[in-house]
Amino acid sequence: MSTEMGEEEGKEPVAVDEESSLTSVIRRISVLISHSNSTKVFHGKWQLIRGKLEELNSGLKAAENCEFGENFMSSEMIPDILVTVNESYDLANRCINLTYSGKLLMQSDLDIICSQIDSHLKKLTGIYNAGNLTLGSAIVVSKPSFGCSKDDMKFYVNDLLTRMKVGGSDMKIQALKGLSEVTMEDEKYVMIVIDTGEIVGILVEFLEFTETEIQEESMKTISAIAGFDLYKGVLVGAGTVAPLIRVLESGSELGKERAARILQKLTENSDNAWLVSAHGGVTALLKMCTTNNGDQSDIISPACGVLKNLAGVEEIKRFMIEEDAVPAFVKLMRSKDESLQINAIEFLQLMASGDESIRRIVVREGGIYSLVQILDPKASFSSKTREIALRAIEIFCFNSSTSLSSLMGYGFLDRLLYILRSSEVSVQESALKVGIRLCGISEDTKKAMGDANFMPEFIRLLDARTHEVRELASEVLSSMISVPKNRRKLIQEECNISRMLQLLDPGEEKSETDVSDAKKILRKLSTNRFRNILNGILRS
Repeated sequence: MSTEMGEEEGKEPVAVDEESSLTSVIRRISVLISHSNSTKVFHGKWQLIRGKLEELNSGLKAAENCEFGENFMSSEMIPDILVTVNESYDLANRCINLTYSGKLLMQSDLDIICSQIDSHLKKLTGIYNAGNLTLGSAIVVSKPSFGCSKDDMKFYVNDLLTRMKVGGSDMKIQALKGLSEVTMEDEKYVMIVIDTGEIVGILVEFLEFTETEIQEESMKTISAIAGFDLYKGVLVGAGTVAPLIRVLESGSELGKERAARILQKLTENSDNAWLVSAHGGVTALLKMCTTNNGDQSDIISPACGVLKNLAGVEEIKRFMIEEDAVPAFVKLMRSKDESLQINAIEFLQLMASGDESIRRIVVREGGIYSLVQILDPKASFSSKTREIALRAIEIFCFNSSTSLSSLMGYGFLDRLLYILRSSEVSVQESALKVGIRLCGISEDTKKAMGDANFMPEFIRLLDARTHEVRELASEVLSSMISVPKNRRKLIQEECNISRMLQLLDPGEEKSETDVSDAKKILRKLSTNRFRNILNGILRS
């Protein structure tokens, strides 16, 4: 076999022979890879050699399909590669037939083969980097069909790996797009990427590239990997965090968004929080959220998500406060973008949890007014945003008489009444819970709610469709009529009593559906709470 190759080396190369020689070495490497699977010893060494051979073969195949590839490859590299292949084939036979002289000698020979293959890979990379091989009419390995074998999937991934390693910018981008496509479609490809090992390191290296498209495309695959808890440690161990933060600081707009979304996944449950902080991530994220004037929600929203994850660490939370994060996020609450408003409110709620000093900062910076504005009937906010604003008002206002006074001064009760009358069920429930909390503060708030005509609305909700709304309405009404002034007001307005009696009277002829609903209402009205309500009214 080696004599045959030697004869070929002695011939003066011509174009047809060169093309044939490149095709021949590709085929020969494929045979060697398959043949080496039968080795009976040194399995780890042979696995390493096979990986390198697959990488080399992918690079040669890419060169074969590039313009003038055979001219640049065959004259120098092909004879040397064939020598290595023949030597490897001989060593494989010895490891299959167990005819080697000694273990140490064989280990040394296998190490030499590894070094030779590394040398060929380095030369191949140099040829690509010199621009001698271009895509031209290159044939890209087709993406395997759905349900293909794992070997086909691995072959495709290895081909992409080689293109990422030895190709120019265009070839790298093309390979990255192929890799991100399959990893987002099928988690089996993610497993293959992790098993391959080298790919993750290359993706991290690409984050440092000046070509923004290479950065952006590499982050698509990294994001797909970060979606699996099992592999987050692999990304962190490969050094992903530091370059991601550098992208936050100086990358493209799309790059910043993708970097923030990856960090959001990596910091769930405050994981890796200190690592992000150590590389200046907190400062970079705060800057993103506070210097974009609320007009780049695609970037700010995931950045807020990372900060919310980091706020679970007390020391990092204190650093954010020192960096004036609270006033900045109160300002962000006034954004015209609802997603940013929601992120800002949730961040401030998290920061203020169990911390009265932060609640005071929110109030001082005008946070209460901003929250009440979200409840304005004239504003076109979604039910979700209004619901979140109501929950935030509970947290920031109900534990302080000063804050509560400010809240009432901004017309909060009128806004709350509007929500009870016209909102979706989920928001009504939130409004009723707020009403219950208000009633629990003092008799003065109960009187204020009575004066604002809340009771007729609560009575109307006694006949609501959902059990939760009916129960909440009965609870808040029961609390309100404990105040004599409210009881007198309720009795003076005959329509209120008539409405309650109508709910209690099951005798009127109704349809089958109405009867079923009426029975549910009757059961609800038969509870001790409602007996107390009626008894309270009658005693008056």
